[in-house]
Amino acid sequence: MFGAGGTAGSRIVIEAFNRGHRVVAAVRRPEADAPYLPAGVQVVTGDATSERSVRELAPAADALVVAVGGGDRSLWPDAARTLLDALQGMPAAPRVIHVGGGATLLTPAGTRLLDEPDFPEEYRDAALGQAAALDVYRSGADGVTWTYVCPPPLEFRPGQRTGRYRTGTDQPVTDAQGRSVLSYEDLAVAVVDEIEDPHFQNMRFTAAY
Repeated sequence: MFGAGGTAGSRIVIEAFNRGHRVVAAVRRPEADAPYLPAGVQVVTGDATSERSVRELAPAADALVVAVGGGDRSLWPDAARTLLDALQGMPAAPRVIHVGGGATLLTPAGTRLLDEPDFPEEYRDAALGQAAALDVYRSGADGVTWTYVCPPPLEFRPGQRTGRYRTGTDQPVTDAQGRSVLSYEDLAVAVVDEIEDPHFQNMRFTAAY
C-alpha cells in the first residue's frame, strides 16, 4: 500500500487490516506515519515513484494499492509509469489499484468534469495529474492488471463507515438530488471489496451513495 499514511490510504489500510488481510504500509516517513496505523500493520519506507520500492513489495503482494498525494501534478503519472514498468514481465505480478481523481469522470455530454469552466481552479492541477495517470494505465499497461478508482469529484470527505455504496464507471454516481457524495471510510470499503471480488479489471470505476 503506497500512500498508506494519507487520508485515503490510512483508511484503506485500516479496512483491509480489520478484514484480516496482511497489510504492508509503504510510506516515505515511517516515524511520522506509523503511529496512525493499526498495531500489526507492517510499516516500511517506500515510494510509488521508485521501481526499487515496487519490486521489493510486489512479490509478496496480491494487490498494490496506490493512494499517493502531494507534490506537483507529475506525481500521479510518474507513479503509474513506475508501477507498470516495474511489474511488466514479472511472474504473477500483483494487481494495481490506483485511487484516482473524481474530476476525470465525464459529464452527460462526454466531457471531463475537470474541463468544465466552473471547475474549482484550486483542484485543477491535481485533477490534471490524475487524468494523466489514467491515460498511462489505459495506454501502457500491457500484461499488468489495473483498476482506477474514482471518488466523487467534489463531495468526498472523512465521515462514517456505513459499508454501503453504489458503483458506476465513467460518470459520477448521483442520488435523487443529483449529488455525488461518499466518505473516505466507504471508499476504503469499495477498494477492499474490489480487491477481494474483482469487477473492474483494466478499467476505472467510481463509487458514491
